[in-house]
Amino acid sequence: MKKEIIHSEKIPKPVGPYSQGIKVGNLVFTAGTGPFDLKTGQLILGDVRQQTRRVLENIKAILEGAGTELDDVVKTTIFLTDIKDGAAMNEVYREYFAKDPPVRSTVQVAGLWGGMAVEIEAMAVLGGP
Repeated sequence: MKKEIIHSEKIPKPVGPYSQGIKVGNLVFTAGTGPFDLKTGQLILGDVRQQTRRVLENIKAILEGAGTELDDVVKTTIFLTDIKDGAAMNEVYREYFAKDPPVRSTVQVAGLWGGMAVEIEAMAVLGGP
């Protein structure tokens, strides 16, 4: 199987040597995605709710670029710089995955690029789980 690089013009270009997403067969993997503003390309820092919303909108754009959607996500990994932000992050996460949420792992990390509070990566199945 050959991999296909996914790039969405709806979100800023990656800040390093990586792809926004990759499609292999009927699977789509997103990179760890941060809260980058669509217009300016700058990080949105501060409130973890606002950051989570921006991250999930960016993931949504990557998935759409691959021909899938958030409903097709089967696994997420969430990286938080403070696990105490988990409840606030979950408030927003629940809005995006209200029905049949994907499996997930949530971990606290020592730090994230640029001072982000949250970063999320996702795996989706084309055509739904």
